[in-house]
Amino acid sequence: MFYTTDTNQHGLKHDPFKAIVAPRPIGWIGTKGRDGSMNLSPYSFFNAISDSPKLVMFSSSGRKHSLKNAEETGVFTASLASRHLAEKMNASSEAVPYGVSEFEVAGLTAKMAELVDAPYVAEAYTVLECRVTQVIQPVGLDGQGAEAYMVFGQVVGIHISEEILRGGRIDMGLARPIARMGYRDFADGGADVFEMIRPAGAEPRR
Repeated sequence: MFYTTDTNQHGLKHDPFKAIVAPRPIGWIGTKGRDGSMNLSPYSFFNAISDSPKLVMFSSSGRKHSLKNAEETGVFTASLASRHLAEKMNASSEAVPYGVSEFEVAGLTAKMAELVDAPYVAEAYTVLECRVTQVIQPVGLDGQGAEAYMVFGQVVGIHISEEILRGGRIDMGLARPIARMGYRDFADGGADVFEMIRPAGAEPRR
């Protein structure tokens, strides 16, 4: 099948776009409001975009609480959700009024970061502490702004639980990061881990 996105007439029950661009890692974004309130929300439009410097981004569909707080405070955390926290990650996606803590809604422990004034999920195996470098509203071919806002952050601190370290590496079979697959589907990134050696000359510089 083929269809054009200007009409989006794919004939399917659900729009397949987000299922095609999958799996997508989930950035569990922690922020703190100027009023001191704690906010936590999972974003599947999230990824690492640079290793030097270490940069990540999350994209908010509309002006949500995480975007507001990150813009106002200039910082955020990204806890990475693992399989043992999948249900609580899902619970934290509930739409609640500003000022209501999703940490409490989902039964999670909010711990303050070491270098930035933002909370993270204490139960998470890995956490990135970030300072905002840019917030942009991308545009389409018509030059009009998308219904999304991209928040870029430089990673200034990293937490890794000793529980998932084996042989000087993160054991993905233990970490079991989860990813969004589209629709209501998620994937367990530790379920079928395999290794491949890249072709000569393709290895990145360390």
